[in-house]
Amino acid sequence: MQSHLSDALQLKYQPVAIIWSDQKPDHAMQFSEGKWGCVMWLAASAARGKPAVCDRKTFGCFGGGVGMGFGMQYKKFPGGEECFCHFLSSGNDRWETGRQAAEQVKPYMTKESHDNFVHGERYFKNPELVQKFIDSLPMTDIPSEYVVFKPLADVDPSNDHIQTIVFFANPDQLSALVILANYGRGDNLNVIIPYAAGCQTIGIYPYQEAKSAKPRGVVGLTDISARVYVQKQLGADLFTFAMPFALFTEMEANVEGSFLQRHTWHALVK
Repeated sequence: MQSHLSDALQLKYQPVAIIWSDQKPDHAMQFSEGKWGCVMWLAASAARGKPAVCDRKTFGCFGGGVGMGFGMQYKKFPGGEECFCHFLSSGNDRWETGRQAAEQVKPYMTKESHDNFVHGERYFKNPELVQKFIDSLPMTDIPSEYVVFKPLADVDPSNDHIQTIVFFANPDQLSALVILANYGRGDNLNVIIPYAAGCQTIGIYPYQEAKSAKPRGVVGLTDISARVYVQKQLGADLFTFAMPFALFTEMEANVEGSFLQRHTWHALVK
């Protein structure tokens, strides 16, 4: 499947289709069951041309399980949901249950990850606010066994159940995507930047937008933990722009005659 929008933007990496499926592609990258990994590695693999896949046993981390639509996974976090709330905020060294959980998981974690478990990632001021964050997430339990990450060039729209198209875009390309998402609408609130994990901004948030009559684009990779992982594969200057398939189709149709064919854009990308 070809994208005129990708060509006009001169993307460095291939767009990635996120597909729900009950079959996984041959030779797809997949985490081992029970092993830690960042879902954004799977998306980056597809952007570089190699398909990837995850399921309810191989989503890499609990946030990734939530992000890809495998239901409420935070309750399975070591020590339970409350330990996760401390992990994402002030740390688990301030209460007895958290300290006990930290000792139990220490042999199975890297030094860095254990330090985060004990002292907290500090992405929220306190555990109570993390609970509010969890409660606000558009939790989804998808009807398929697998989430597949496939390079768009390899997608067959007649067979693949496409949910989301993800572009890895630099700041100039991201600017153009924001403009084009609003280009045919007549208003100016057609892109969102939710605070969420990198995987959640390409998964459950676009899934939610797909239910709307006017789905919005979702800007992501503002998750600095995910940025650390992705920059090792794709570079340091990229964000994600995730489009429910209906929005992608709309934006593709609007390339012709738009600013992408005018001198201001050409001067910017020259």
